[in-house]
Amino acid sequence: MFCCQLLHVERTLQRCHELQLWYRDAYAVKGVVPMSDSGQPDGSEEGEIHRAVSDDGTEIAGRVYGDGPPLVLVHGAMADGEFIWEPLLPSLTDRFTCYAMSVRNRGLSGHGDDLSFECRMQDVRAFVESIDEPTRLLGWSQGGLLALDVAANTDAVSVVAVYEPPAFEVISEDELAHFTDLVERMSELVAADESAVAARTFLEWVANDEELAHPAAEELVEGCAPNVPVFLQEVQGLDVDGPSPTSPSRLAEIDVPVLLLCGTRSVPDPWLLDSVDHIAEHVPDARVRSIDGVGHMAPVTDPETVASELEEFFTAMPEPSQ
Repeated sequence: MFCCQLLHVERTLQRCHELQLWYRDAYAVKGVVPMSDSGQPDGSEEGEIHRAVSDDGTEIAGRVYGDGPPLVLVHGAMADGEFIWEPLLPSLTDRFTCYAMSVRNRGLSGHGDDLSFECRMQDVRAFVESIDEPTRLLGWSQGGLLALDVAANTDAVSVVAVYEPPAFEVISEDELAHFTDLVERMSELVAADESAVAARTFLEWVANDEELAHPAAEELVEGCAPNVPVFLQEVQGLDVDGPSPTSPSRLAEIDVPVLLLCGTRSVPDPWLLDSVDHIAEHVPDARVRSIDGVGHMAPVTDPETVASELEEFFTAMPEPSQ
């Protein structure tokens, strides 16, 4: 049913792809971070670039900041590693070497024609395995789904933290219909060369009122706008009836400790919090930490609190064997 509702999106996908290429050219000068005038987070002046090759030959890349044991950060659906972690990184780089990677067709990474979830999971897995030592993994939203699935597919991950990964197993029919309508509206906006408006439309779905009023909101829109076309292409390949990274059987394969972070004021409500509960129920070694008064955008709007939870969790875990 979901896939049938999205068939009309196909008419705009070619235009989306053309706009994606246009944005790539417009942002071709790498190292520009839209979210501040400071250029780069603390821990590195420009950020060394780490590169890996995914299973189908696509180059996957990300900047490296800080010093300490490795921590790979996996961005969400509308973001990339070039800008989204800037508020959080200064609170992490004194304890960890942070790898702000991007999946294919985003940030510093190369172009790949296959935008399936499986290929994007392989992007993250290849990047993690290329570090050549047990790695901590952090994923936000859709990046949390990728992080969880990578943890079920490699021995290179020692511990995982995720912030509000969405599980389609627990989405209501009304919220699914809302999501379908949202994708249609965003597709129309992209076809009309309004990618920034489309990005804001998405943000209004996943951010509460205080987050929308936060000074970072417009900067988020600016940073996410180039990724809207590829996001719509990814959604076109979504099959909610197919294999899922949050199916009970898949989650049961994760054999490392998992921290599930969530806010008490997150939207869409109750989908994101129901998702956290669902994942916690089926991951063998999971724990949930709720952060009072914040929503889905807390890694940007309240990065110090999120970083404190992450540091407490990661440092409490035993050092992985090499």
